[in-house]
Amino acid sequence: MGIDTLYVCKEQTYMTTFPNSPKLLKGGIVLIKPGTGAVLRIIGLQYNPDSLTRSLQVKSVGQGEGERSEALRLKGPPVEIIKLEAEVDAADQLEFPDQNRNVVESGLHSQLAALETIVYPASRQLQANSQLADAGNLEIVPMEAPLPLFVWGKNRILPVRLTEFSISEEAFDPSLNPIRARISLSMRVLSVDDLGFRHRGGSLFMAYLRNKELLAGRYQDGGLTTFGIEGIS
Repeated sequence: MGIDTLYVCKEQTYMTTFPNSPKLLKGGIVLIKPGTGAVLRIIGLQYNPDSLTRSLQVKSVGQGEGERSEALRLKGPPVEIIKLEAEVDAADQLEFPDQNRNVVESGLHSQLAALETIVYPASRQLQANSQLADAGNLEIVPMEAPLPLFVWGKNRILPVRLTEFSISEEAFDPSLNPIRARISLSMRVLSVDDLGFRHRGGSLFMAYLRNKELLAGRYQDGGLTTFGIEGIS
């Protein structure tokens, strides 16, 4: 008997027992401390989304009223936006209530809260700032949150900032705990323009860019004959 691999599709879940079945990797978000890189939380997507949308806005000097001679100069990395929709469902855990007491008692609240708190300042930080304000401090430094990394396989480990986040709760248990939901995420990739080269996130972005250049170098073009021409003059 080979290794059982679970594949999750939008409409059905099924098992395969082929000896060479590939291991299904999951995408998700890892929260780290910006200063030390220590991992604070790992949030894996229960089911990988069917699609992922990426858009790149070019930063060129020649935009708008720029000089013609500057048209091909780049000011920095493009602004990359990643969007996805993911589903979470408590049905599998509810089949084994003894092993999943948290889900039985509160449904998907914990899973959803793990994502939602990414965009919330910590309550202790809010309380500390309130005390500083009450003590007469005129300037309070904005709080630095953990750095989110979007992980989508080994070729994409990206520092990101969540820019849009919506949750559609689609089913509830008798206590009105959500047991099925759809999550929409929009993330802006943070580059060295945002973080600097010395920031841990900046280092991760540079590793991502170098890997992209390496992959581009492996691309094999078909030569100009692909276009039916022998040269460009």
